[in-house]
Amino acid sequence: MSKDYFEQKAESYDSDAKRVSNVDNIANSILISIPFNKNMHIMDFGSGTGLLLERVAPFVKKITAVDVSEAMCKQLNEKIKNLDCEVEILQLDLTKTKLDMKFDGIISSMTMHHIEDTQTMFNDFYTMLNANGVLAISDLDPEDGSFHTEDTGVFHFGFDRTAFQDKAIAAGFKNVKIITASIDEKPHGKYPVFLLTGNK
Repeated sequence: MSKDYFEQKAESYDSDAKRVSNVDNIANSILISIPFNKNMHIMDFGSGTGLLLERVAPFVKKITAVDVSEAMCKQLNEKIKNLDCEVEILQLDLTKTKLDMKFDGIISSMTMHHIEDTQTMFNDFYTMLNANGVLAISDLDPEDGSFHTEDTGVFHFGFDRTAFQDKAIAAGFKNVKIITASIDEKPHGKYPVFLLTGNK
C-alpha cells in the first residue's frame, strides 16, 4: 500500500473550523445544484472523514465512500451509526482499482488535485454512472502551491475552470456547469473553490 499522507492528520481533521465551514459551503452548493432523492446510491470520491457525505446523507438512500487513506476511513467508520443513510466504506485507490459498480451520482470535495491523470478519472466517473447519473466535483482554482503546507500527494495547484470543464465534456458529460462554491480560508491566504456539475 502506498504512503498514507493523512495518517497524522485524520484524528484532528474535523477540528479545523475553517475546513468544516468550507465543506459546508461546498455541500450547500451541491444540494442546491443536484436533485438528490431517497432512491439514489451515490459515491463520495475521496470521502475522507465524511465531512461532505454526512451533509448529503439525509437526501439519498446509500453512499459508497471511497478513500485511499486507512486513517481517514477509520475516522469515518466511527461516524457511520449516526448517519442518515446506509454507508459503505471502500479503502482503495480508484486510480489503480476499477470499481465494477454503478452509481446514480458521484460527489467529491477537494480530491481531484491529488489525482495525476484527471482526464482518465473523469472517464472512469462517466463509466461508473447510471444513465442520467449526476456528477458534482469541487476543487481549487489555480493557486501558487501555498494551499498545502505539507506533502499530501498533490499533483495540481488547483485547476483552470475552463480546462477542467473541458475534461468533463470530453468524458461525455452533458450540461456541465461551474460555479464558485466557497472560499477556503487559511492563516496564510484565501483560496477560491469551484463546483463542477454535469450529468451522463
